[in-house]
Amino acid sequence: MLTSVATEWLWLMAVIALVIHCSAMARWVPVQKFWMVYPFIWVLCGTGAAALGVRRGFALAEMLVMCSFALIGLTIGMFPTRKLFVRWAHESNTGATRERWDYPRSHLAFCVVSVIVMLLAAMLLTR
Repeated sequence: MLTSVATEWLWLMAVIALVIHCSAMARWVPVQKFWMVYPFIWVLCGTGAAALGVRRGFALAEMLVMCSFALIGLTIGMFPTRKLFVRWAHESNTGATRERWDYPRSHLAFCVVSVIVMLLAAMLLTR
């Protein structure tokens, strides 16, 4: 279904997903070094994933849809932890260090499930 759409629209969808995710993370982790580097890391990872997928025989359209849905799933999955991210960022800005970052297992499980559900939805929409 989505693979029948022109590739330009899928690129636009991937860029919009990247902007939404990076904007949310910039708001949740108010550390300038983080939000200046984070989008470039995702651009490199997304480009690498698309190139690897095409090399393995998947269509570029399928890879763009999968990357877009994965980013949105990751954004949804990290939503419950946003307050912890803000608190940890403020602690980091004040110079406090931690030996352990206690990430709640329920938040991690929710994040994993939301990414998997979004990837399954992407697979269904590309067939």
